[in-house]
Amino acid sequence: MRVLRRNLTAYGFLCAALACFAVFAWYPMIREFVLSFQKTTLVNPPTWVGLDNFLTVVQNPSFGKAWLNTVEFTALALLCGYAVPFVMALVLNELRHARAYLRFVVYLPVMLPPIVAVLLFRWFFDPGPGLFNQVLDFFHLPALAWLDSSSTALISLVIVATWMNMGSATLIYLAALQNIPPELYEAAELDGAGIFKRIRHVTIPQTRLILLLMLMLQVVATMQVFIEPYMLTGGGPEDATMTVAFQMYQFAFTLQDYGAGGALGMMLMIVLLAFAAFQLRLTREDKA
Repeated sequence: MRVLRRNLTAYGFLCAALACFAVFAWYPMIREFVLSFQKTTLVNPPTWVGLDNFLTVVQNPSFGKAWLNTVEFTALALLCGYAVPFVMALVLNELRHARAYLRFVVYLPVMLPPIVAVLLFRWFFDPGPGLFNQVLDFFHLPALAWLDSSSTALISLVIVATWMNMGSATLIYLAALQNIPPELYEAAELDGAGIFKRIRHVTIPQTRLILLLMLMLQVVATMQVFIEPYMLTGGGPEDATMTVAFQMYQFAFTLQDYGAGGALGMMLMIVLLAFAAFQLRLTREDKA
């Protein structure tokens, strides 16, 4: 009882956190699982339909395109959003002046509400007076229909997502870099290692677990991309930016087929759980 009384405040905070998770995370997942096997409308009570919702989702003409776009978006976002923050962290770690200011500048996009950031980029991508086309015109390059062309729409969304989210990743990488013992770099310099060899043989091995963790978190986040296609392209043009999360929204709130939306959400959750389990297994093997 003495231990219980001493830790009563901690247990109170723990119960509050568990309650929040139960209400806003666990219950919606359980409800989605049940919903995916039901026919649900705003008028009639739910009826059990088995796997019919999954068949409806798979037979939708945009189903394959949505998954292909989601995988392509994830790959492009990792290419930019995984490498760019790490490089920025390396640069910030080497600076001796204005560190705090530059960290604030890098993290500033994360502090903006996502809707504000997306609307800002809508003006950047404007085919007329948009900032990006003005820059291209300054260098005498042809203007691009950033969001209106199927060849550039998806990469435009990747640019937005990278700018919005790279601040957090950069600071996490920077914290990991500052925990590397400086003696390792000194020994590498004595052996004649240049900057790239030091990064390859010291920095990357010492931050390997953080890199693997960030890889998992970024894949899980980018596979659920919704705000960018919803606000900028509406899934177009020609389904070029139709993603799984956006199609799930269309099933549930446009077509009011909540069962189909839940079924697609279950598919996405299973894929992400499988990837996370595989990634965690690799991490445990790396620790061993």
